[in-house]
Amino acid sequence: MMPVVPPAYRGRFAPSPSGPLHFGSLIAAVGSYLQAKSQQGQWLVRMEDIDTPRMQAGAADSILRTLERYQLLWDGEVWVQSQRLDRYQQVLEQFKQQQLTYACNCNRSRIQSLGQGYDGFCRDKNLTEGTLAWRLKAPATATSFTDQRAGEIQIPATLAAEDYILKRRDGLFAYQLVVVVDDMDQGITEVVRGADLIDLTTRQQALFQLLGAATPAYMHLPLAVVEPGFKLSKQNHAPTVEFWPVSETLAAVLRFLGHPPPKELQGADARELLAWACSHWQISQVPSQTEQKSTDFL
Repeated sequence: MMPVVPPAYRGRFAPSPSGPLHFGSLIAAVGSYLQAKSQQGQWLVRMEDIDTPRMQAGAADSILRTLERYQLLWDGEVWVQSQRLDRYQQVLEQFKQQQLTYACNCNRSRIQSLGQGYDGFCRDKNLTEGTLAWRLKAPATATSFTDQRAGEIQIPATLAAEDYILKRRDGLFAYQLVVVVDDMDQGITEVVRGADLIDLTTRQQALFQLLGAATPAYMHLPLAVVEPGFKLSKQNHAPTVEFWPVSETLAAVLRFLGHPPPKELQGADARELLAWACSHWQISQVPSQTEQKSTDFL
């Protein structure tokens, strides 16, 4: 029997261009980059601009310029979700034909009143008129998965079993659908991202299985927070790192990820710091907690 050859590593960084790159996003970029390049793999960049009302003009170009400034140079072309709408519709139609979806006219206030997890109110209504969303009839979904950094992680059963939205009432495709289709089409072998997305993992794994695609491995990095539960994000106006001093900022990111550069690299440029980090990258050194104060590293 011929030995099974594992696929070549393909990772990705998929920012949302709703604002410029901030320190928390840079951590995700550097962590995913190092995980890929330490394994001589490819590192792709994808713009997740599917939620068009939240997008900021010029943010995508700003993010790419910032990545280049920090020497985080990607492989291949940059994919843009808003240019792939026909592909997402194709997958949605496939699920409809397989009777894996149903229409839903529940408004936002009703859904919010439920708390965690949709209750399947519209599952058997066979709705055909009005402004409708499309939900997936959730398959049997695991309530735990193995994270490459943290080991086994439990997911709330209400989230794992939810009939979640694939296409919203306003006609926009949902993140849950597009991220899996993109990862499948790009042949991503491992997803490295922030710990705020942990609870979505098992439903995404189940969606890969529905599509008959190989499921990537997952690794979640700790979040940079100002205070516990208050992460750095574009929504809370985290400052951009676009014009911060490159060497000092990159060294701070590496310290955050448990890989403080040695004294002899103090003041080294981004290329040198990344080369050192690639050769010393160890998942076991990445902190195990889901949050760390960003102010402790800046």
